Amino acid sequence: MKGLTINIKNMTAISYGKYGYTNITSASTTTVAKGAGVLHAIVINTTAAGTITVYDSTTGSGQKIATIAASPVTGQVFLYDCVFSTGCTIVTAAGSDITVMVG
Repeated sequence: MKGLTINIKNMTAISYGKYGYTNITSASTTTVAKGAGVLHAIVINTTAAGTITVYDSTTGSGQKIATIAASPVTGQVFLYDCVFSTGCTIVTAAGSDITVMVG
């Protein structure tokens, strides 16, 4: 992943990467990336009463990265910036409208 790195005196380096995105709007199992990459963030556009589960996998099972509880707040951003090795798959248990950013 290529990006811009800014060094600020007496601060940690901040890196801005280039991320792709996938918008999910229904209860589904969606593979948003295959192979190694970075899960940058998940944005809650609208909410529903179902959990959102993230896997380091190309299927809806395996090594779990995160679980977002049912009915998250609309507009909330879950920042992860974590590496996955196999792929990134999102399982939405209800019709939340979310945007997943990966690089």
